[in-house]
Amino acid sequence: MIDGTDHALLERFRRGDAAAFRELVARYQRPVYNAAFGILRNADDARDIAQTVFLRVAERADDYDPSHKFFSWIYRIAVNESLNLVRRSGREEGLDEDVEISDATAGPERQFEDDERARLLHKALKKMSVADRTVIALRHFSELSYQEIAEATGVDEKTVKSRLFEARQRLRALLPEL
Repeated sequence: MIDGTDHALLERFRRGDAAAFRELVARYQRPVYNAAFGILRNADDARDIAQTVFLRVAERADDYDPSHKFFSWIYRIAVNESLNLVRRSGREEGLDEDVEISDATAGPERQFEDDERARLLHKALKKMSVADRTVIALRHFSELSYQEIAEATGVDEKTVKSRLFEARQRLRALLPEL
């Protein structure tokens, strides 16, 4: 389960190699942002969380357990920081009105359909609990495996499957038109 490359980079960082940390940031900046955005649905908050995550990684480099994947460790930090922000701000919703639009190279009809689907999905996700959004975001937007989600959230893999199944059911009920 050890990712030699990430582990080696973290070890180099622990010994004072700033370039190794920059490489970890470059490698994981987008996935961490995507995980935070999937939960928060707010670009500014997701950027702030991504910065916070890398500060935590730098501060807690000695806490990393190399028997686990670095990827899972950093995702868990991202998920926890995102959920902490939701709790601190007192806003369960955590969504802004920015909806990602379709591919600009698609034809106008396809763009309209994609944009409409994105708007409906955004509206449905906005109605869901943070817990449901979290599991859906990690699986479908960040494309984590069940095992990776379990490691990132600190719950059993069977629990992840159950939560994801239930969240999908609730999402389907919110999207009857799709």
